[in-house]
Amino acid sequence: VQLQASGGGLVQAGGSLRLSCAASGRTFGSNAMGWFRQAPGKEREFVAAISWNGDSTYYGDSVKGRFTISRDNAKNMVYLQMNSLKPEDTAVYSCAVSSTRWVAAKEHDYVYWGQGTLVTVSS
Repeated sequence: VQLQASGGGLVQAGGSLRLSCAASGRTFGSNAMGWFRQAPGKEREFVAAISWNGDSTYYGDSVKGRFTISRDNAKNMVYLQMNSLKPEDTAVYSCAVSSTRWVAAKEHDYVYWGQGTLVTVSS
């Protein structure tokens, strides 16, 4: 099982980025998926989660209203649209697969983790 995140980069404050996560090795159409981030010197932080069918989403307070998570089960992909980016959004963003069908915000609910993609927001 592999999860590969992409789409990170350098963007100015107020800008947008779209992250993608490609899953391979098996299909995850029955699993919720999520995004987490980790800034230098900080603990990993929950960003967003989406249920197995895309009907439910859940966001961390710091990104609510600015970020949107979505998925395409036919392509085994999950996305994170990030708008109105702030310097404090700078972090390595990683996608993960949950052990459940429903949205979850705790790390222990996730069983597969991918390598992250770096997002840097300049002021």
